[in-house]
Amino acid sequence: MARYVEVHPHDPQPRAIAQTVALLRDGGIVAYPTDSGYALGAAIGNHEGADRIRRIRHLGEGHHFTLVCSDFAQLGQLVHLDNAAFRAVKHATPGPYTFILPATKEVPRRLAHPRKKTVGVRIPEHPVVRALLRELGEPLLSSTLLLPDHDEPLTQGWVIKDELDHELDAVLDDGEETEARPTTVVDLSDGAPVVVRVGSGDPTPFE
Repeated sequence: MARYVEVHPHDPQPRAIAQTVALLRDGGIVAYPTDSGYALGAAIGNHEGADRIRRIRHLGEGHHFTLVCSDFAQLGQLVHLDNAAFRAVKHATPGPYTFILPATKEVPRRLAHPRKKTVGVRIPEHPVVRALLRELGEPLLSSTLLLPDHDEPLTQGWVIKDELDHELDAVLDDGEETEARPTTVVDLSDGAPVVVRVGSGDPTPFE
């Protein structure tokens, strides 16, 4: 049964965040709110957690997870940025964007694209996930909480608790209904930006 953790949407309680991070460090997976809907998260080194997320979402082995970062410095350790990419990402973060970039050696091989050696990274703006990332001290392995029999991501913590009570270790609920739009995905791996998916982030600067 998943632990149901209620947190303040703008000033999340440190104890609640610390308890959730303890679960992540112990191999758990959690559902948490972001600026583009709820997501599923696990520690970056949690192989079993990644498999559990794939099972929940009915995803294949080829699914590419996003690495969610607390700040630009952490993101810069995971991906290679030329000057143009640096300016583009810096301008758009934090915010509802995912950027595909060449992975550094800090990224586990299993998480990078097998041929292109790229990885998706993002810096969310939501106070709850930012507090979670600061406490964790490392990127979070993440995937949008879109269930196989749903057309849109789940947007309310209590609904997620009801749907996935025996699949998760914790649900972080900030008491608000999040926007059910995924991030805008921009591929910067070949120099010129390519908008792969239009979501909640304005794609205009990259078109």
